[in-house]
Amino acid sequence: MAAVNGFATAFGGVKLGSLSRTNPVGFKVGPRLVKRGEVRCDVDLEEKKSASVAALEQFKISADRYMKERSSIAVIGLSVHTAPVEMREKLAVPEAQWPHAISELCSLNHIEEAAVLSTCNRMEIYVVALSWNRGIREVIEWMAKTSGIPAEELRQHLFMLRDSDATRHLFEVSAGLDSLVLGEGQILSQVKQVVRIGQASGGLGKNIDRMFKDAITAGKRVRTETNISSGAVSVSSAAVELALMKLPKAHADSARMLLIGAGKMGKLVIKHLASKGCKQVVVVNRSVEKVNAIREEMKDIEIIYRPLDEMMSAAAEADVVYTSTASETPLFLKEHVEALPGVSEEIGVRLFIDISVPRNVGSCVSDVQNARVYNVDDLKEVVEANKEDRLRKAMEAQELITEELKKFEAWRDSLETVPTIKKLRSYADRIRASELEKCLQKIGEDTLTKKMRKSIEELSSGIVNKLLHGPLQHLRCDGSDSRTLDETLENMHALNRMFSLDTEKDIMERKIKAKVEKAQT
Repeated sequence: MAAVNGFATAFGGVKLGSLSRTNPVGFKVGPRLVKRGEVRCDVDLEEKKSASVAALEQFKISADRYMKERSSIAVIGLSVHTAPVEMREKLAVPEAQWPHAISELCSLNHIEEAAVLSTCNRMEIYVVALSWNRGIREVIEWMAKTSGIPAEELRQHLFMLRDSDATRHLFEVSAGLDSLVLGEGQILSQVKQVVRIGQASGGLGKNIDRMFKDAITAGKRVRTETNISSGAVSVSSAAVELALMKLPKAHADSARMLLIGAGKMGKLVIKHLASKGCKQVVVVNRSVEKVNAIREEMKDIEIIYRPLDEMMSAAAEADVVYTSTASETPLFLKEHVEALPGVSEEIGVRLFIDISVPRNVGSCVSDVQNARVYNVDDLKEVVEANKEDRLRKAMEAQELITEELKKFEAWRDSLETVPTIKKLRSYADRIRASELEKCLQKIGEDTLTKKMRKSIEELSSGIVNKLLHGPLQHLRCDGSDSRTLDETLENMHALNRMFSLDTEKDIMERKIKAKVEKAQT
C-alpha cells in the first residue's frame, strides 16, 4: 500500500518509497504482523479502497501536465562504443534473469513496458515511459542499484534515445549496423530471443513487442538484400581473424588451438577455425555431450575433448587459447599463466582471445612476458581491415531501415486514433439505443412484428453508420506522408472536443488505475 501512496504523490515529484506508510487519514497501511489466533477486521479492505481513491484524485489534480506529452519509447544503455568492458560486465543481465528485470522495470512509477537486451557488447533497456524525464531517471536509478555503479558514474557512459531515434537504433542493432563487426549475424538471434523470452513471461507490452518484431524484419531484410554479412561478421569470426593476424604467417596453420567452453560462441569459433583451414582444436568443457554434438556436425576439423579439470594442462600445450564461458570469475590469472611453459620460438607468445563478458582472463595476465590478452574491445582492429566496403553496405542498409521505420511509426501513430474511434462509436450507439427505445415505446410493442422491429433497428443502425462514415474515415490514415498524419491527428482532437469524448484523459486514467492495482497486489 505504500507503493500506492507513493505512486499517488509521485505526480507531485515525490519518489516512491520516500513516504511514510500511512494514508491521508492516518490509518496505517501495508503489511503488518498478525499474532496467532488474531482475527483481522475489514479495516484493511476499506483502507485499500480509500488509498486507491486518493491516488486517482491526486491524478485528476496533476494529470494535465502528463496529457501534454505522449508516452515515449526510449532506450537507455551502453555498448562497446560508449563503455569499457569493465563497466559492461557489471551491468550484464544473464538471459535467465531478463523476465525478472522486465518485471522490476515495469513496476517503476512511470514505466509502462520494458525489454532488456544484454549481450557481450551491449546492455540496453527499452521502455515505454509515461513521462520522459521521470522515466529515464527511474531506469538509471534501477541500473545503478542492480550494478552497484553510482548513477553519476553511469551517466558518463550511457546513451539515451527517444521515439523514432530509439526505434531506429534498435533496427540498426538488429541489422548489425551498431555491432563491433559491421553486419554481425549473432545479434539478430539475440533480438529474437528478447521476443521469445518476453512473450513466454508475459513481460512485453504492445509497443515494445511490435517494435522488436519490426526490428527483426528490418534485420532480415538488410542481410537478404545487401551483402553486408560477407566476411568476418561475428564476434567469433573476428576473434579467429584477430588470432591469425597476430600469429606469424609462416606458422599460423600449425598453431595449436584451444577452446574453453562449447556454447554458442564456442561452437562458432570452431566453425570459423575450420573455415580458415585449421585441422585440429582441443575443447575444454564441463561435459562431453556438447562437444560430441559439435563433432557430429563438423566433420572437417578434428575436435579433441578435455574435461574442465585438465584446463591448465591443456593450456600448457596450446599456442592460442580462446575463452567463451559463462563463468563470473576469471579462469586465468597472472599466477596461472606464469606457471605455464613457454611456447615455441617460432610462435613467440601465447595468445589469449577472451570473447566472454564477464571476462574469463584477468587483465593482469597482460603483465606476463610471454602472453598477450585480447578481449572483445580489441576486435576493432579486425573491423578496420575492411571498413570502407562495409560503410558502403551500411548506407544501402539504412535505406531499408528507413522503410521499416516508417511502417512502425505509422502503426504507432494510428494507435492514437483508436480510442477516439471506439468512444465515438460507443457515443453514437448509446444515442441510437436510447432513441430507438423511445420510438418503440411510442409505437407500442404489441403492434410490432419481429420483422418490423428488425427493420426499424436496421434503419437506425444504417443512419448511424452513414453519419459516422465520414468522421471515421478522417481518423484513419496509412502514415505514408506527414501531412496526412498531421491532419488525422487534428481531426482526432477536434472530434474529442466536439463530442466531449475526453479520450486522452480516459487513457491516462486507465494507466494510473493499472499502476495502482498492480501496487496493491
